[in-house]
Amino acid sequence: MINLKDATSKSEWDDFVAKRPEANFLQSWDFYEFHIARGNKVVRRLVLENNKIVGAYAGVVETAKRGTYLAIAGGPLIDWDNKKLIKIVFDDIKKAGLKNSCVFVRVRPQLELSEKSLKIMTENGLVKAPMYLSVEYAGILDLNKSEEEILAGASQGFRRKLRKAKKNEVEISALADDDSIKNFCKLEKMHAERQKYVAFSTNFLTKQFEAFRNGGEVLIYTAKKDGEILAQNFMIFYGPEASYHYGVSSELGTKYSAAPLLHLAAMEEARKRGCVRYNLWGIVGKEETSHRFYGVSEFKRSFGCEELKYTPAHDLVLKPLKYQVTKMIENARKKKRHI
Repeated sequence: MINLKDATSKSEWDDFVAKRPEANFLQSWDFYEFHIARGNKVVRRLVLENNKIVGAYAGVVETAKRGTYLAIAGGPLIDWDNKKLIKIVFDDIKKAGLKNSCVFVRVRPQLELSEKSLKIMTENGLVKAPMYLSVEYAGILDLNKSEEEILAGASQGFRRKLRKAKKNEVEISALADDDSIKNFCKLEKMHAERQKYVAFSTNFLTKQFEAFRNGGEVLIYTAKKDGEILAQNFMIFYGPEASYHYGVSSELGTKYSAAPLLHLAAMEEARKRGCVRYNLWGIVGKEETSHRFYGVSEFKRSFGCEELKYTPAHDLVLKPLKYQVTKMIENARKKKRHI
């Protein structure tokens, strides 16, 4: 018999979720502690069969002018070959959305894109979402490979930048203290002004950092030369995966090619923690030269990463008329933001 219950225990949750081979921090307990700290309501549900946990999903209730919705990024984590289980879980997701007065539920499963995955979505009443939910196309490095093997697969340009950083005696540190996140927030604002994007608020970044710090899952990697910060990476380590969540740099950071050293240091720590994947996060197609993330995507490709496409975000529509308004607004935003 299959039934679902609210999750109330961090250890029970993470003991299941972190051991899933496809898991990353998007379904971790602490990611939703971050959302709670920001005043949001969250849903955490465990799937049990004969009192054994066989699945889980977590989501956050997002309130927006276009309509309240439940966002489930990186989940649910279930056996996608079990049609009966899938139906029961999506029925429960629908109930959770209705209970929280949502217009729709947006799901981006941790499931590789295929004809089969798209069929699962449509068979369970979901439609492709007009906007993405978290990363849908990622660059992945296999940490079973040694540093030497990874560098052998990297581009000449990447290796040249690495040699330059070493020659310039760039120093790397990895800390989870208050000063590190304060410096990261300051550098992120300067980076956003230079690159012309909207920076995250200090509150957003700090609360996220604090939530993962409580679980020992975050480190801020900092590159310095002569005491001046050149670049920083916000790294999350959870289960089988190390995630390059955010990265910022100064103009000097670009000059001294600090980024490769930050990543190699994080990969070394990830191996120590037993991670088998290094997720560089979002990339766009090589043909999307006008996309605002094209440049950073090419940088990530220089690592020699494998490219993984997740099943894109799909919506479970609960209030069709209000959902049409959502679609119009999101399609307009997508066009304006060139994404």
